Amino acid sequence: MFNKREQQESEAVAGASRSTETASAPRPAPRSSNGTAMIGPSIDVDGKLRGDEDLVIEGKVKGTVELKNNSVTIGNQGDVAADIYAHSIYVDGRMDGNLIASEQVVIRKSARVKGSIAAPRVSLEDGAQFNGSIDMDAKGETLSKAFSGQKSAASSAGAKSESPHSDTGSGKPGSDAGKSGSEAGKPVSH
Repeated sequence: MFNKREQQESEAVAGASRSTETASAPRPAPRSSNGTAMIGPSIDVDGKLRGDEDLVIEGKVKGTVELKNNSVTIGNQGDVAADIYAHSIYVDGRMDGNLIASEQVVIRKSARVKGSIAAPRVSLEDGAQFNGSIDMDAKGETLSKAFSGQKSAASSAGAKSESPHSDTGSGKPGSDAGKSGSEAGKPVSH
């Protein structure tokens, strides 16, 4: 009877020392509870962003954003000059570049977007400003290349106008948008 009590006490002490060792062991940084990263309004990023969680951009981003299995949201304060590859893209702020999504792109009424959109589903809210082209062919070349790991389709998405009804082309200065086939590519003399 007394031996049992001593045995239990020694086991309790040993267990306490083990839990102390475990508690002091290094742990990975905790992820946010909803798996969403944020670039705040005072942050300025220039380069390539990749990851496996959703992203909210309220700061400035230049370059490329690749979150192909996640969503990217450009908030009201967000100012992005980049090509974005994501599952879903939501724009409330300012965007200049290509938006390529495997599922959907939503341009909200407060958004100002210049560039090309490629996604099976695209929504432009009343009041949104958009200048560019839209490719909604789910089996099209742009989406196939972007989400199959092949060469980036961002440059080709912005450089060509695939709609026969579009005269805006890429909307970029110096493009051949709106010119007939015989005029496109010829030097302009004044």
